[in-house]
Amino acid sequence: MAAKKGKEVRPIVKLRSTAGTGYTYVTRKNRRNDPERMTLRKYDPIVRRHVEFKESR
Repeated sequence: MAAKKGKEVRPIVKLRSTAGTGYTYVTRKNRRNDPERMTLRKYDPIVRRHVEFKESR
């Protein structure tokens, strides 16, 4: 039996660009190791540079 979506250890999260372009990455995170919202510096092809991406729900 599959686990419920709200109780998964590694849920799928959407990372949204802080540059205001609306560009997103989709990834998984471990809820036990990172319970707070995730932030990563990744490449935004619309502004053509690396910017901060924050987890959105």
